Amino acid sequence: MDHEKKIILLAGPTASGKSKLAIKLSRYFNGEIINADSMQVYKEISILSSRPSTPDLKKAKHNLYGFNSVKKNFSTGHWLKLVLKKIETLWDDSKTPIVVGGSGLYFKALTEGLAKIPDIPKDIRLRVRKLHEKLGQKDFYIQLIKLDPTAEKFILSTDVQRSMRAYEVKKFTGKSLFEIIKETKLNFNQSVFRKIFINTPRNVLNKNIEKRVEKMFKDGAIDEVKSFIKIKADHELSSNKIIGINEIKAYLQGELTLSKTKELIAQKTRQYSKRQFTWSRGHMKSWYSIYSPNINDLFKKAINKIS
Repeated sequence: MDHEKKIILLAGPTASGKSKLAIKLSRYFNGEIINADSMQVYKEISILSSRPSTPDLKKAKHNLYGFNSVKKNFSTGHWLKLVLKKIETLWDDSKTPIVVGGSGLYFKALTEGLAKIPDIPKDIRLRVRKLHEKLGQKDFYIQLIKLDPTAEKFILSTDVQRSMRAYEVKKFTGKSLFEIIKETKLNFNQSVFRKIFINTPRNVLNKNIEKRVEKMFKDGAIDEVKSFIKIKADHELSSNKIIGINEIKAYLQGELTLSKTKELIAQKTRQYSKRQFTWSRGHMKSWYSIYSPNINDLFKKAINKIS
């Protein structure tokens, strides 16, 4: 592989200023921006998902934003397939891919590969969940270890979701989830990645979130949710998980005041940013952590780490 080829990865919590930095980096490195935010793929939800603004879209070429219908499910696997193709296209054009977002699983899939786990039939998933409800987590975990001893090395006894996932995979495929993960092939040599995490202080982030929520409502978040409701997307689809949709629905139904609605959206956004920080501490230890309140200084710090 040509040693000049690189992929810039730019991650950080919501409202940390990733979009602005990405634009400056795209100009410096003759690059294009690729979305790595699972909620910004939906075309009908631009305000609540905080997609780049129209002026920002004109400053740099953006890819994989607002193209998937909220009525269609979109997985990490779908994203990875599109991103791999886009990266190769950009490299062929002598451009630098700049992958930007806050979805940790997307970055993990790109840098570490994505395990090819077959879709688990609904009847098996349902049986596993019923068994978990019957036994409780403590006894279910004991049954999991009997079924798949390998899981004990990787799953905490209190981790409900991963326990059920490992159980259903072993039950359906006959192979340990962790055997499958071990067989996963890398998409790229690790040397091509330049990994940057914007480590914005929590107090600064919280102020940014408050401002963002106010701007969302000024930009028409309520009308966006009204339109979303008319679409009648299946409530199990991931598009329904976008922060603000359920809160504004409750407001429209008279269950919340406007101020309470804004307060809840800000609160859930803060909780989401906290989860993003937690993910970064566990999965992004090799990333360069940078921060500055000044975008130009932040840009210089990023350049020093990338070049």
